[in-house]
Amino acid sequence: MEIKFLELQKINMLHQDEIQSSLLKTFQSGWYLQGEETKLFEKNLANYIGVKHIIGVANGLDALRLIIRGYIELGIFQEGDEIIVPANTYIASVLAITDNNLIPIFAEPDINNQNININELESLITSRTKGIMTVHLYGKVAYNEQLSELIKKHNLKLIEDNAQAIGAVYNNIKTGNLGDAAGFSFYPGKNLGALGDGGAVSTNDDELAAAIRAVANYGSNEKYVNLYKGLNSRLDEIQAGVLNIKLKYIDQENSNRRKIAERYTREINNPKIILPQVHKNDTEHVWHLYVIRSTKRDRLQKYLLEKGIQTLIHYPIPPHLQKCYPEYNHLKFPVTELLSNEVLSLPISPVLEEKSVDYIIHAINSFE
Repeated sequence: MEIKFLELQKINMLHQDEIQSSLLKTFQSGWYLQGEETKLFEKNLANYIGVKHIIGVANGLDALRLIIRGYIELGIFQEGDEIIVPANTYIASVLAITDNNLIPIFAEPDINNQNININELESLITSRTKGIMTVHLYGKVAYNEQLSELIKKHNLKLIEDNAQAIGAVYNNIKTGNLGDAAGFSFYPGKNLGALGDGGAVSTNDDELAAAIRAVANYGSNEKYVNLYKGLNSRLDEIQAGVLNIKLKYIDQENSNRRKIAERYTREINNPKIILPQVHKNDTEHVWHLYVIRSTKRDRLQKYLLEKGIQTLIHYPIPPHLQKCYPEYNHLKFPVTELLSNEVLSLPISPVLEEKSVDYIIHAINSFE
């Protein structure tokens, strides 16, 4: 049996007729940027998340960059300020900070759930700390009342990196509406994926939303009148139309992911494998990725590939050890570095068939 890590074509074919109709409609309209499809998607996503404002942008990194840039333009952040960010995350979270000439302060993850360790955050706060970026890694909510109180106590901004967790819920509130602003990615492999790049910012802050919308449009909210030295970061009409369709099915597709995750958690039984922590409230996880750990990770990955099972490593090199950040290469984050050597992502998607799940579980349980 051959099992791909993610069958994007098969996922999109679930909605083939609707997507084809949308593509043709947009093609024939003659309007390809900042049109009705984008306005409708922004409205639909705002209603789904429960926020006042959604701003469609070009990609997930831009979404995070623009949040920080918006706060800079409003005078809330300035160059040299510190933002606490997980050490265990995809590099985009950190790039958004350094691209704005702010300083990332890395926080270790909780070894059990691999999200930022909220218990250690207060010790990292200084007079220069202006915000915390929490990353809902792999689709699991990285937020609790302790974090909420910490933000209030120190008058900080809470930025959510919600690239992997659309549809996750904490106490009846969706991720993307837990902090002051959130960045979304619609990269094709995400739970809500476009047919190319795409992203969005969510916020309830009117001033921030206006600043971000202007900065993303060359710094302008009126043609040829530029308030800021802006960027060009826009969600196009084709992607917005596709996302409008796929958003209707996100809860059902997340539910399908949960069922597969439940089977993995219940049926994988091998002492060489550490399974991800499962919260009693399963809506707090949408399982963008199902990530196991093993001290024999590389051998396990090779073994599974020989069995026809494709797996990926999220992520093999932490941001602080990347060559692009020589100024941070000397830092030591033992938990993060341990995870980078042990994590392995198994196939999981709305279209992964039951017989494939059976095969994966049997293969892992047979690993010696």
